[in-house]
Amino acid sequence: MIMDKLEEIFTMQKSLNDYIIEKRNLNFSKEEWIQKGSLALIDEITELLNEVNYKWWKNPKEVDDNAVKEEIVDMLHFFVSICLYAGVSAKDLYDAYIEKNKENFDRQNGLSKKKGYELKSVSYTHLT
Repeated sequence: MIMDKLEEIFTMQKSLNDYIIEKRNLNFSKEEWIQKGSLALIDEITELLNEVNYKWWKNPKEVDDNAVKEEIVDMLHFFVSICLYAGVSAKDLYDAYIEKNKENFDRQNGLSKKKGYELKSVSYTHLT
């Protein structure tokens, strides 16, 4: 059976989650897993920001593309874990993404019921 890449990622992440739960004898509720996963995701986002010199008050360092990629992969690990604990499958995520992507284009083009996103011929300038 050929598995698509997103399904494969979800399967691999479930395997890792199950392994960690068993080996570390963890027993959290669904709500706690989602909270912990969300906090871990925030931490990984912060680590990514640190790799790309977001601290304007600090001397910048050269950006390490491999470290950036590693932080993005860490973010994916926790994002997929959150999906799994929330009961969102790879197919659910894909289907919701397709629907939301269409809605986002509709919003930009003024075709959505939700207003305030449509593109206008106004140019935005930085106010000082």
